[in-house]
Amino acid sequence: MDLNLQKVKRTPIMVALMMGAFVATLNETLLGNALPVLMNEFQVGATTIQWLTAAYLLIVGALIPITALIQQWLTTRQLFSAAMVTFLMGTIVAAISPTFALLLAGRVIQAIGTGLILPLLMNTLLIIYPAEKRGTIMGVLFLIFTFAPAIGPTLSGIMIEALDWRWLFYITIPFTIISILIGYYYLVNVTVLTKPKVDVLSIILSTLGFGGVVYGFSASGNEGWSDPQVYGSVIIGSLALILFVVRQLRISNPILEMRTFQFPMFSLSIILLIVVMMSMFATTSLLPMLLQSVLLVSAFQSGLIMLPGSVVNGLMSPVTGKLFDRFGAKVIIIPGLLIVSIALYLFTRLTLDSSTLQIILTHCLLMLGVALVLVPVQTYGLNKITPEYYAHGSAIFSTLQQVAGAIGTSLFIATMSARSQSHLAQSANPNDATAQLTASVAGYSDTFMLGFIFSIIAVVVSLFLRKNAKEKQAN
Repeated sequence: MDLNLQKVKRTPIMVALMMGAFVATLNETLLGNALPVLMNEFQVGATTIQWLTAAYLLIVGALIPITALIQQWLTTRQLFSAAMVTFLMGTIVAAISPTFALLLAGRVIQAIGTGLILPLLMNTLLIIYPAEKRGTIMGVLFLIFTFAPAIGPTLSGIMIEALDWRWLFYITIPFTIISILIGYYYLVNVTVLTKPKVDVLSIILSTLGFGGVVYGFSASGNEGWSDPQVYGSVIIGSLALILFVVRQLRISNPILEMRTFQFPMFSLSIILLIVVMMSMFATTSLLPMLLQSVLLVSAFQSGLIMLPGSVVNGLMSPVTGKLFDRFGAKVIIIPGLLIVSIALYLFTRLTLDSSTLQIILTHCLLMLGVALVLVPVQTYGLNKITPEYYAHGSAIFSTLQQVAGAIGTSLFIATMSARSQSHLAQSANPNDATAQLTASVAGYSDTFMLGFIFSIIAVVVSLFLRKNAKEKQAN
């Protein structure tokens, strides 16, 4: 199919896709401030409740590679409609769920819809917009991808205080329906339907691989790394991922083209993305727990504390897209990573006496750094690959973005839980309330230090990014 870009109505297409993506990505963190409430409601611990976020991100990450294949079987309108209807069904299940198991099932169904919509949006953008305009439109796109998850904890805090946690799902239903209707009337197909053979083994290996790794990191918080269930899951998951990569290189129609990694700058961009997404999603889950469980603020107050950082992130996303178009990636990414590192280090200094203003400013600093990195690093990486790899490149970015979020959430919460218990065991009186709060703060501090170490590694990696023509001209 030769797509005539002159005749494609870009605006209605992007409005429909972005509205669907906003609702879907908002749900990645919409339960942020609700997690402590849900822990009490269903009588489960932190390492169990985090699966409402980790499972969502994991399913999204596992499905995204498959979407590159599905886009060659279904038209843009068919795939969009299937994704949003599935998401709607999951939302309804979650909203009416009487048990934690059913709530988790609803989240999994939601995630299936999200996993289908995100790469569809990214690939459509790459097709209908020329390279010289992608930085700006990617900035608008990542206003959705970053602002929606960033604003999630704030919205959840406000709504839980005023209504009930079920309204976190009720509120998205009308927007999902509107998105479905707009897509039905305005979407046109922008992909070639080749209907390639479906490699079931690749799908199984991908799901088993990502699932095993994320489950292992999550279970480590309760069981410890010496438990066979923990290291066994990580080993099995890692082996499955290795077999998945080998198979993708050998079959004629891979669901994820691993040869995309032959472009060095694309590979470096992936590393930077993983670190930033781990930090962002982990902080989005950790901070509400710290505020409500340790510093003893309400869900409403917790939401308001996180609001300024969300606003900063949302406002900066389109700006960084324009900065990328003008100055290139390296001069934006390196300062952004340094800001992320500084913010994570400041989080390690939090104590029971830390002020609300200190937390707000540190969170704003973190979200500013995230905004400076996410848009440029993904646009830069995709611009470094050739057109035949666009669909797979965007699928790889989207997959690892979600998987990194799932691993980051699981790893950081498991670390927080284990370190808090370790500090409490070393205290003089483990039954003392103050000792328990102090141990919890120390556990959070250790966890943020782990994030700080990862961010420093990312800063070092970013030094190897190559300057493009615009950056050389500016210098």
